[in-house]
Amino acid sequence: MAQMGRPRTFDRSVAIIQAMHVFWEHGYDATSLSQLKANIGGGITAPSFYAAFGSKQALFNEVMELYLNTHGRVTDSLFDTTLPPRESIELTLRRSAKMQCEPGHPAGCLVALGLLSACTVESKAISQPLAEARSLNRAGMVACVERAIASRELSPTVVPEALATVFDSFLLGISVLARDGVPLKQIDDAVTQVMTLWDASSCAARKSPAR
Repeated sequence: MAQMGRPRTFDRSVAIIQAMHVFWEHGYDATSLSQLKANIGGGITAPSFYAAFGSKQALFNEVMELYLNTHGRVTDSLFDTTLPPRESIELTLRRSAKMQCEPGHPAGCLVALGLLSACTVESKAISQPLAEARSLNRAGMVACVERAIASRELSPTVVPEALATVFDSFLLGISVLARDGVPLKQIDDAVTQVMTLWDASSCAARKSPAR
């Protein structure tokens, strides 16, 4: 008769959060199995790790699902069509800045910092969901700009992809600022400044003659 394995001595849901913080702090490639084992459940063995999570890649996939359903929801306003388009983008930038600077987890954004370069087959597989999440946010911003153009809040001469890229670049850049310890107040003030680009195009829309 096969001998039963030892019962798990750690809370798996808590372990996923602990692993998320390790990946968030170091990125996927730089995070070693040793780091994960040491930071999960107060320290676990390799057999316990593989029995619980299967592999580093499988664990990261679970981590990403958790992140996108919790911290990553700061971008939800991009897809809320009940909000004015400008407010949708501004809320996303301010909420993301607040989340990335708050205590209790590593600074920055896991979607932006988790893995940018894909050099191996494994890292390419890992980078895909991160790239998809970033692409989804860009598409949300484009949709906001398109809604504003359709409602004549923005000038019809505005190129949706171009203006959306400005805000998306700012959103991704928040991660570096947060990691460098730039105060939230400074980043929040910068959000106010970057939104004047929207207002400049909005002024042009108001000045343009009605069709």
